[in-house]
Amino acid sequence: MRVGGVAAFVGLGSNLGQPERQVRQALLELDGLADSRLTGHSPLYGSSPVGPPGQPDYVNAVARLETSLDAHALLDALQAVELSHGRVRGERWGARTLDLDLLLYGDRQIDTPDLKVPHPQLHLRAFVLVPLHDLAPDLELPGLGPLVDQLPRRPGRDLWRLPESADG
Repeated sequence: MRVGGVAAFVGLGSNLGQPERQVRQALLELDGLADSRLTGHSPLYGSSPVGPPGQPDYVNAVARLETSLDAHALLDALQAVELSHGRVRGERWGARTLDLDLLLYGDRQIDTPDLKVPHPQLHLRAFVLVPLHDLAPDLELPGLGPLVDQLPRRPGRDLWRLPESADG
């Protein structure tokens, strides 16, 4: 497997169908993507849902990939993994078996109809920022500056690190 030198960060989330298991399995599948390899991931976190009320809590993590895929090909591969987990795109911010968001692709800023990088909500979401910081504390966010400057002062009760036994 030939893998290039672009570091890409992917946000993972699930709140249906055994969320911890979905996220763990997705991490294994990310490591198996063509022309890519998993080079690290954050601990798993629980988070309160954003969006429609009445959803179960989420399990979230962030993964770092080294990839030679271009950003759009990587997005296609991520969406194929989502589909393999039964992902149905319906209600915006609704419950889902698996959500994989391309958060960062090297230091590139991408703005096309089907892909925006950095992810447009990245800097607003503790459930992305905190695990991203666990994984890459010195990261610079293209167009936003140092990751550490974006971190919430107090993540609050809406985000909690899952116990080590649950994080495997």
